[in-house]
Amino acid sequence: MYRSPLAAAFFRAQLNANGHNDWMVDSAGTWTRPGLPVPPETLRAAVRFGASVEGHRTQLINADLLSRFDLVIVMEKGHKEALDQEFPFASHKTHMLSQVVDHMVYDILDPMQSGQNIDMLASDLKKVVERGYLTICKLAQDASSSDPSIR
Repeated sequence: MYRSPLAAAFFRAQLNANGHNDWMVDSAGTWTRPGLPVPPETLRAAVRFGASVEGHRTQLINADLLSRFDLVIVMEKGHKEALDQEFPFASHKTHMLSQVVDHMVYDILDPMQSGQNIDMLASDLKKVVERGYLTICKLAQDASSSDPSIR
């Protein structure tokens, strides 16, 4: 309820700033309860760092959702392993954020696990998304153009 909505919001803000308002960006969880609102501290952190998660509700990742996206970015190695195992059809388009941006495998831990302050997480995520923006865009465009069935 913290990382994924923030990362999606920061990426969406970058897209909008660069005139790519037509891209579909969403957030889903591997182990969450559907329909939960974003915690108030996450709402405040998003606004503080120039994005919005207003109205976001949690949703559990599933095959239908995965089939609608060209690129899936996850925060932890365990997420990638779980998705690859449960949804092998999407393994080619599922990547860790750390690997895409920094070419290293490291987890971006949930603040409930790490004890990290939500503002620090938001700041870190914003920097990672900004640093990796062009790489993420290229990866998504390559994925989209390599499969004629993908929009």
